Amino acid sequence: MAGETKNKYDRQLRIWGDQGQAALEKANVCLLNCGPTGSETLKNLVLGGVGSVTIVDGSKVDIGDLGNNFMVNKQSVGESKAKFVCNFLQELNDAVGAKFVEESPEMLIETRPSFFAQFTLVIATQLVENLLVKLDKICRQENVMLVVARSYGLTGLVRISLKEHNVIESKPDHFLDDLRLHNPWPELKQFAKAIDLKVADPVVHKHTPYIVILVIAAEEWARMHGGCFPTTREEKKEFKDLIKSYMIDLDEENYKEAVEAAFKVSASLGISSHLRQIVNDSSCDVDSSSPDFWVLVAALKEFVENEGGGEPPLEGSIPDMTSLTEYYINLQKIYQAKAEADCLAMEHRVRTILKRIGRDPDAISKADIKNFCKNARKLYVIRYRTIEDEFSSPVPPELQKYLTDEDFSFAAGFYVLFRAVDRFAANYNRFPGVFDSDMDEDVARLKAIAIAILTEVGCHASALQEDLITEMCRFGAAEIHAVAAYVGGVASQEVIKLITRQFVPMSGTFIFNGIDNKSQLLAL
Repeated sequence: MAGETKNKYDRQLRIWGDQGQAALEKANVCLLNCGPTGSETLKNLVLGGVGSVTIVDGSKVDIGDLGNNFMVNKQSVGESKAKFVCNFLQELNDAVGAKFVEESPEMLIETRPSFFAQFTLVIATQLVENLLVKLDKICRQENVMLVVARSYGLTGLVRISLKEHNVIESKPDHFLDDLRLHNPWPELKQFAKAIDLKVADPVVHKHTPYIVILVIAAEEWARMHGGCFPTTREEKKEFKDLIKSYMIDLDEENYKEAVEAAFKVSASLGISSHLRQIVNDSSCDVDSSSPDFWVLVAALKEFVENEGGGEPPLEGSIPDMTSLTEYYINLQKIYQAKAEADCLAMEHRVRTILKRIGRDPDAISKADIKNFCKNARKLYVIRYRTIEDEFSSPVPPELQKYLTDEDFSFAAGFYVLFRAVDRFAANYNRFPGVFDSDMDEDVARLKAIAIAILTEVGCHASALQEDLITEMCRFGAAEIHAVAAYVGGVASQEVIKLITRQFVPMSGTFIFNGIDNKSQLLAL
């Protein structure tokens, strides 16, 4: 990556690295409708350096747009909205390719579905239900990722739709270091055995790494307990007391670190239930059409069953700790050597599988295999329901539970009312509350539609709060800039996760409730 680009995107490179930025710069994103929600979403991606964007919007700028979209101005009134927003975004980052299509998204969805095949990802903003269902089918057929974003008065939603999304670099906030203290390999045992915890030199005693202390303590415990590690609460307390018994001074930080990390010795052997579910997935039965991810998972499954002895490849890094420099460097080398050996074994299995299924054995690079090994414990596979399936067959117990749960009732209510206002618009050619004179009548109509939707999916309509129905009508389908900016920020964050394949994207419908300033995810 060129130095100028690195300086330009310095802060975000620290989050998703060169690989993530390269994925962003290759991406071709389409935005449907460039009102405030769409414009705010795309602005964040353009500033982040997405490769190219195409804005689809057939409307003209009107006076109302000046109050909620800062990408248009008085001079643009009556002109193409897509053109002005496109020009504004190009000024923000001229490295991004930007173009516009002055046509309504509805027309493209209905008459030119092949148009969407060229894109990496489509962002659909302010689309009604029937168009979303059609667009979702088109995107899935073309293997194009879809992100839905919508703001409506003081509420908004974001939803992702695609067949399957695989994440290697999930980067969880909290994850247990891969130190293998519960299952040390021979070289680590040998290194620990060579260090004497009863050494007379107080400097050496204070700077023995806690990894070594725990390996020695665990071996002594197992010898006294029939080869078993501490499991019960009482045993774990006794194990900590054993560690403390090695101390010769109260201010030995390395022993305090060992006591704090003592629980790592009791970690379960083998892979987690989450990872086991992935390696046992039917997609592991790979063929020539299988994505690289599943080829790597198939190799991982073989590795765990053979060279790994039930464990995944070692990550190969160790955290900071109180230690003599010599000890720490030697420990690093031991962990790195084990990780490299595991990676070589994985590489051999990947090449063998590729050859077996009729693909080029070198089709997956060594760097990709190494990255996979480093993150093997943190893999994620997310499969999304189609929008049509969710709308026609939501999970009634879950929806009912959300509606009757005090914490989730507003979010679930808005979820139902988003569908209701679209059905209202289909029936009356306008959204409820657009005209003040019809407010009372619109509230009654919207309530009847919402009750019908809940009845269709097998939920009790009494759970829907009447105040929300009135508020939804009062919103009058307005896009408020503050809400649009927030929803657009959430949507663009999810887009970046999907494109970079880093971090875990949301797997439900995100609802923003601006009345109570709450954001919640509904798994339906």
